[in-house]
Amino acid sequence: MELHEPRLCAFWFKSLHVITHLLLVMNFFLPTTIARSFGNETDRFALLKFKESIITDPLGFLNTWNDSLHFCNWHGISCGSRHQRVVALNLSHSDLHGTISPYTGNLSFLRSIDLENNNFSVNLTSCPELSHIDLWSNRLTGTIPPYLGSLVKLELIGLEENKLTGGIPPSLGNLSSIGFLGLESNNLVGNVPEEIGRLSNLFFFTVGANKLSGMIPPSLFNISSMESFILTSNKFKGSIPPAIGLNMPHLIEVYVGGNELFGQIPSSFSNASQINVLDVGDNNFVGQVPKCFGDLPDLQWLSVSENYLGSFSANDLDFITSLVNCSKLDTLDMGSNNFGGVLPNSVANLSTQLTAIFFEGNQISGVIPETLGNLNSLIALGLEYNLFRGAIPTSIAKLQKLQALAFQGNRLSGRIPSSIGNLTQLYLLNLSANHLEGNIPPSIGNCQPLQKLDISHNRLSGDIPPHVIGLSSLVSLSLSRNSLTGNLPVEVGKLKNIFSLDISENNFTGEIPEVIGDCMSLELLYLQGNLFQGMIPSSLASLKGLRYLDFSRNNLSGQIPKDIQRLTLLLYLNLSFNNLEGEVPKEGAFRNTSATSLVGNSKLCGGDVSEFQLPACPIRKQRIFKLKFTISLVAGCSFVFAVLLTLYWRRKSRKKPLAVDSSINFFPEVSYKTLHQATGGFSPSTLIGSGSFGSVYKGILDHREKNVVAMKVINLQQRGASKSFTVECKALRNIRHRNLVKILTCCSSMDYNGTEFKALIFEYMSNGSLEEWLHRENGSMSLTLLQRLNIVVDVASALCYLHDHCEPPIIHCDMKPSNVLLDDDMVAHVGDFGLARLISTTTESSQTQSSTIGIKGTIGYAAPEYASGVEASRQGDVYSYGILVLEMFTGRRPTDEMFIDGLKLRDFVKMALPGRLVQIVDAALLATLEETAPTATAGNEVNYMRRGHNNEIEAEEENRDYENLSKMDTSVWKCIHSIFEIGLACSEESPKNRMCMENVLRDLHRIQIAYIGVVINRERPRR
Repeated sequence: MELHEPRLCAFWFKSLHVITHLLLVMNFFLPTTIARSFGNETDRFALLKFKESIITDPLGFLNTWNDSLHFCNWHGISCGSRHQRVVALNLSHSDLHGTISPYTGNLSFLRSIDLENNNFSVNLTSCPELSHIDLWSNRLTGTIPPYLGSLVKLELIGLEENKLTGGIPPSLGNLSSIGFLGLESNNLVGNVPEEIGRLSNLFFFTVGANKLSGMIPPSLFNISSMESFILTSNKFKGSIPPAIGLNMPHLIEVYVGGNELFGQIPSSFSNASQINVLDVGDNNFVGQVPKCFGDLPDLQWLSVSENYLGSFSANDLDFITSLVNCSKLDTLDMGSNNFGGVLPNSVANLSTQLTAIFFEGNQISGVIPETLGNLNSLIALGLEYNLFRGAIPTSIAKLQKLQALAFQGNRLSGRIPSSIGNLTQLYLLNLSANHLEGNIPPSIGNCQPLQKLDISHNRLSGDIPPHVIGLSSLVSLSLSRNSLTGNLPVEVGKLKNIFSLDISENNFTGEIPEVIGDCMSLELLYLQGNLFQGMIPSSLASLKGLRYLDFSRNNLSGQIPKDIQRLTLLLYLNLSFNNLEGEVPKEGAFRNTSATSLVGNSKLCGGDVSEFQLPACPIRKQRIFKLKFTISLVAGCSFVFAVLLTLYWRRKSRKKPLAVDSSINFFPEVSYKTLHQATGGFSPSTLIGSGSFGSVYKGILDHREKNVVAMKVINLQQRGASKSFTVECKALRNIRHRNLVKILTCCSSMDYNGTEFKALIFEYMSNGSLEEWLHRENGSMSLTLLQRLNIVVDVASALCYLHDHCEPPIIHCDMKPSNVLLDDDMVAHVGDFGLARLISTTTESSQTQSSTIGIKGTIGYAAPEYASGVEASRQGDVYSYGILVLEMFTGRRPTDEMFIDGLKLRDFVKMALPGRLVQIVDAALLATLEETAPTATAGNEVNYMRRGHNNEIEAEEENRDYENLSKMDTSVWKCIHSIFEIGLACSEESPKNRMCMENVLRDLHRIQIAYIGVVINRERPRR
């Protein structure tokens, strides 16, 4: 053995040499195998660690991340074709919850990571090869990690639309390769660091919609590569350097609106010849608009509104002539400045692509140029609140695409051109507060999409054309303060969508037509100051949503219809100075002298409120005789009825049949067989929901009439279910309200197995529950702000009725989104009275009269005092309602996993008010607002909505908390803020500090009126 050791060593050495050679050959010919398996394994391991850091994956996008597939085929993963290494990670819009794993830093070939619209928290570590981080719209929390500045190869950082706080780290100035820095729509504070000015390759910079302040670093204006420069809606001060266009020659879009900048608008912007968007609105700029803006051939959007430009002099608008060279101009917004002089005829030579012109709120005089008719692409034309005089140009009829025309608040005279009827796409026409005369052109009836028509405060005469008053698309119609005559046409009954109808202060005669009761959406009705005669239409009682009604100063006679007292939402009723007579109703609005006026009707009597100061109604002898006769007759009939009833029950007690619960006796009962057939044997395909005491099925009772219903089948095996059925029957027996789910009948029988069966049959609500809309998984549709506002009003109206207007009063005890159902028109209906309590009418305390069920609601929604055994109360419902309101506008359940360590939904909202609304509002709601907002740029899909404007200048103090929240309309944020305040007031810990539903409903109506008024008065189109 010893003699052969040298040979053995030589053998092993040669073998090792051969193996090494073979490995090198294999590495050359098989590049995707052994040599690179180590790198591939690193990527796979890093991705699995990334998956481990995900807490929830509701859409299941990471289900493919397992060993059954190569990781390059996993959802959201892209690999390079040569090395099979991960080069892109895209999990945007995946609704992932968790942290970003530090192992992401081991994906050394990664060039792009896109996690937009998720729910990540920042937990990044150094990733030396990472060149692209896009976390746009992920609702991140915390601060921007300073160590991002050490990732020297980063080319893109996208942290837009999250909840980041703190300042911008100066270390970001070390990222010399970065080109895209997006920090928009967060809650950042402080200054923009001077170091950012060192980023010489930066071409996209956005910090809009934060709380940044101070001076903009001068070095930032010297980055010559800059293309998109977005500082909108902050508190930046100072001026823009005069040489900005020279130092930043590649600018394409500039958004500096909504700050506190001052000085003059630099004319050097014209040196950046590629600019297509220039927004300097809502600042404190002075001087004139530079004429050299006409040297920007690509200019599409120019906004200088809400500044102090101009000097009310004749040459203020001379710059318009220079804009003729901007052949791509789309939007020109000059509103709310100090412009004087006349509108030059050269405005007609502007771009044929121009879709919107706004000059409102200035002191422009002269006549409106006839040549405006040449701008045949116009969609919106706003010249309101100026000093224009003369006639409305007939050439306006050439603007066939026009949708919004606002000329109110000028000095226009003459007739309304009948050619306006050619504008068949018009949805808004406001000619109010002028000196127009003559008749209302019947041709306006050709404008079929018209939603708002306001020609009030003019000198119009003649009748209302039936074609105009019958426009079913109208939401708001105001003809007040004219000299119109004739009758109110019966076509008024066609206004199925009308919200506000104002024909006050005219000379209308005749009777108010009964068909006005067909205007089912009507909430504001003003007919005062006319010559109407006859009786008040009894059909008004069908207008369940009516809130303001003014018939004062007419010649109405007869009695006040008693059914008006059933209008539970009525906040204001004025019947003064008519010839009304008889007894005044005693319920509803007639119990509130501050809301009702009856003065000037000398023949009225009675009433239930002494402040009306009405005499008692006389009792006539004939009436006394009739009363005595009636009493005798009733007594005799009662005796006979009692005898017959006794005999009937004796006979019936022998049979003891299983009957329908006596609580529901206003519809015929249905059999188990009928329900079984209607649901295909209670097929799972017809199941639409389930709860603690039963399941809900969809069925068709009558296939010929396609009578679709919802059937709540009680699970009698569940403890308390039978009592729940009885409670719900009693609660639903006598209640009637448009915002309560309507019960049709019930079934109490035996099923085919001889087992007891109970079910309630309700109207079917085609749009499902509020819970489904707020938390639907696919996110395909979302509730708009107006829909949410209407729903909270509907639910408040239902609770107000249950608490204060039904007999006996009812406490719902389980107010939550899943118990709010939506019909075809998205009207909300409160349902599920299985836990309801009836309040005793003999005591003011909330003693339970119909149920001893221990549960008083659902975790998260139940009032905190219920945990200590306190009896159910109105205040408990109010608390649940408050939580529901907060959930509707934050998109977060009260049991959301983020609410830990004592943090509650209420605290989450309270801490954000008033200045951080944009951080708590439901992202789905923000998306619906932004869909209708003006588009800032198509390149980066950033949407903007301009602030609304009216003739009254709001105080700066009032807007201070809103103006920097977002790019949204200030009125939108005021509405949302007010609703949050109501939600907080309703969800106070102490029951005695909570609002009552009467006050909640009143305040919500005010918010609703204010917001809808803004919606229907906003003349500007949304892009």
